[in-house]
Amino acid sequence: MSGQTLWDSFCERFGVIESSVPLFAMTANGVVQTRKIGKDGREVLLRSPEMEALIIRETQTLLDDWRTGTHRYDGLIYFMGWRCGDHFVPLYIGKAETLGKGKGNLSANIRGIENDRSKFARWGDNYAYHVGDLSACVLGHDAAKRTIKYQSWAETLFKTVPCKAPTLLEPVYFWARAWDNSWTGVWEELGATRLAFLEYLLIGVGSLVSPALLNREGLQRTRQPTEAE
Repeated sequence: MSGQTLWDSFCERFGVIESSVPLFAMTANGVVQTRKIGKDGREVLLRSPEMEALIIRETQTLLDDWRTGTHRYDGLIYFMGWRCGDHFVPLYIGKAETLGKGKGNLSANIRGIENDRSKFARWGDNYAYHVGDLSACVLGHDAAKRTIKYQSWAETLFKTVPCKAPTLLEPVYFWARAWDNSWTGVWEELGATRLAFLEYLLIGVGSLVSPALLNREGLQRTRQPTEAE
């Protein structure tokens, strides 16, 4: 079975194309909207209302599960990517687990998520979170805040960076699902798949179908050419 078949089968089972939403809020002329945050008034990219609603809805399932002590759900699995016809082309695959540090503690990434956008299931506005670090590269924050990882994100997603009017190369979509640990993952023969394992499996399969995949962990390192080459 090919990587594309495995990937498409997973996406079809979980309705990825149908339930994915725009990642960013856009102006009428196709520019990603921004807002200012914090005491320094720094500018950050604005998540779409649909994306925020999706995160809040799915994390509510995690919060309810944690409060009742059911422990059915390990956390959130999410994709960022492009739509290409009937295919969802992954650009980043990640997770936000329900439990944080300490025995049975609720993760800070989802605690208070209804009102706090600083962490927001790893998609928060703070530095060290996806939107905060991507904004640093796209909108030209202090050079010390621009990382190699998110510079790659910026150059893959946007026409020109840094810039004052951030314009996407093509529309970027987001999908997320609270992951029930009894569900079958990308390899149906394996049966029930825990979230941490699922993430690595999806990254491996995603790398076979998307040359633009931005994940660094879970992939084989490649040798860099020497100056002589």
